[in-house]
Amino acid sequence: MNRYPLWKYLVILVALAIGILYTLPNFFGEAPAVQVSSGKATVKVDLAMQRQVEEVLAQNGLQPDGVFFDVSGQSGSVKARFRTPDEQLRAKDVLTRALNPDPNDPAYVVALNLLSGSPQWLTSLHALPMYLGLDLRGGVHFLLQVDMKGAIDKKLDSLTGDVRTLLRDKNIRHGGVDRNGDRLIVRFNNADDANRARGLLGDSLPDLAVSLDGNNVVGIFTEAARRAVQESAVKQNITTLHNRVNELGVAEPVIQQQGADRIVVQLPGVQDTAKAKDIIGRTATLEARLADPDAPRNPRQGDPVPFGSELFLHGNGAPVVLKKQVIFTGDRIESASAGFDQNQRPSVNIKLDAQGGRVLRDVSRENIGKPMGIVLFEKGKGEVLTVATIQSELGSSFQITGSYSTEAANDLALLLRAGSLAAPMEIIEERTIGPSLGADNIEKGFDSVAYGLAAMGVFMILYYMLFGVFSVIALGFNLLLLIAILSMLQATLTLPGIAAIALVLGMAIDANVLINERIREELRGGASPQMAIAVGFDRAWATILDSNVTTLIAGLALLAFGSGPVRGFAVVHCLGILTSMFSAVFFNRGLVNLWYGRKKKLQSISIGQIWKPEPEARAAGTAPAAKPPVTRTTASK
Repeated sequence: MNRYPLWKYLVILVALAIGILYTLPNFFGEAPAVQVSSGKATVKVDLAMQRQVEEVLAQNGLQPDGVFFDVSGQSGSVKARFRTPDEQLRAKDVLTRALNPDPNDPAYVVALNLLSGSPQWLTSLHALPMYLGLDLRGGVHFLLQVDMKGAIDKKLDSLTGDVRTLLRDKNIRHGGVDRNGDRLIVRFNNADDANRARGLLGDSLPDLAVSLDGNNVVGIFTEAARRAVQESAVKQNITTLHNRVNELGVAEPVIQQQGADRIVVQLPGVQDTAKAKDIIGRTATLEARLADPDAPRNPRQGDPVPFGSELFLHGNGAPVVLKKQVIFTGDRIESASAGFDQNQRPSVNIKLDAQGGRVLRDVSRENIGKPMGIVLFEKGKGEVLTVATIQSELGSSFQITGSYSTEAANDLALLLRAGSLAAPMEIIEERTIGPSLGADNIEKGFDSVAYGLAAMGVFMILYYMLFGVFSVIALGFNLLLLIAILSMLQATLTLPGIAAIALVLGMAIDANVLINERIREELRGGASPQMAIAVGFDRAWATILDSNVTTLIAGLALLAFGSGPVRGFAVVHCLGILTSMFSAVFFNRGLVNLWYGRKKKLQSISIGQIWKPEPEARAAGTAPAAKPPVTRTTASK
């Protein structure tokens, strides 16, 4: 009756082995490491680089605990783990000199990092520890505000250029294209040209609601297009931030949307907060524009500029007047790398995509002999990097130079290579959590779970005797399995996650209480011990399932609609419900069956005190009010 088939015990053993194997890495902590990643879009990191790193370290007398090739990211990375921070710093200097013989043009990024201190055999099985969140590991937190108006203005400027191109291709003469807020106004000299343009623009530009106003064609930016631009701007900025942080060598960043126009960036364990803030906070986007030939030769800041033009400052402080019409923007850039021009000045080599190269080719062909400027927009301000005369037709690849240092050229190449921001952003909140505070949070969180588990264990053993021991073992198995699953999923553990673990343990012990009380109830009703065990587990299962399913629904709602700490709590909560049902019912019953199932004529079981009414009262359906309970620790038939 209370015997498991062999396959069920094998399932329990496999689950136990997996739990131990994937929980184990969390006890080894983290070790200092050095990460080698690509510094240029054209440079890839592969297994050959891993062998080169091993050779360089061996030649310099450094013995790492392990060298690993990580395929995550755009170009992969090689990580070497060391015993002490001193070895880590020495290795960084050695690898930087060996892999980047030209410090002015580094091909690889050598960054400090932290890796799991697990043995090699565990790492080879992909048994890795959980990542620790910002509140446990320390690090920096940024809240970024996306400039939605800037995203819409950028889209409207692009549509303005598309309108001019369409009208030019169809040989439709017009008197100019102007912007008035979210409206584009195209002026014509006669109604025929206006009607032709209305049909052409209405069919070609679905983002505009096109109508006629006399001899003018008016295009209004639709509300659906506005929402699409805003959503796309946030998503593109998140992707760009991911690329930037990955190239900086920061492990497991948290980058997610908060609300309609804000982005949260958390960098756990970051060691260079100033550098991270500089790279993330900068909103570098490029725009190529033609210089205005009608502008004054030596304009001064504050002087009026011709209509359709803007005044910018060159890197050396000289004012430059450029047309508002944009030839291409940073989102057309496929790759960017730092280098030197023919005069050995720091430069950035840029390659455009097919559409950007085609537009630049057409514009340069029509404007040979005229100056073109490259403007870098950072934090809402535009600065002219270079103004050069177009000597011949340009293509998809070209070079820009400016009055900046080699380090600034490298930083600019990294930003442009990582991708263009769809809209400017501003850091509106910054918090830094030190590693000592994170360690204190870990200690307190661990103590809260350990003390809670110990208190529940003492109560269960005193109240339910041997069945309480079974419950405590099942509770420990539940905790082991939960941590193993979180480690396998490479989840990020935060303080709310620790709170969810404590809650899961309380819910798991509640299921064991239901089972034990159901068995007691069957014993009070006169059932044999073997029958009481079987019926108690079977009937308690329905109640446990109902209560856990309703709680799981609430957890899934938090997971679907929550963000940040709420989502982290929900992940641990939902996984804990599944593991608690498995441990409280399947695993716990396996222990009971293993202990009692072999005894065919079982006379008693150790499940604590049983309150048992007298036979007369039982027959009448009532029990004496003042009758003391039977005070024995075993229930007999």
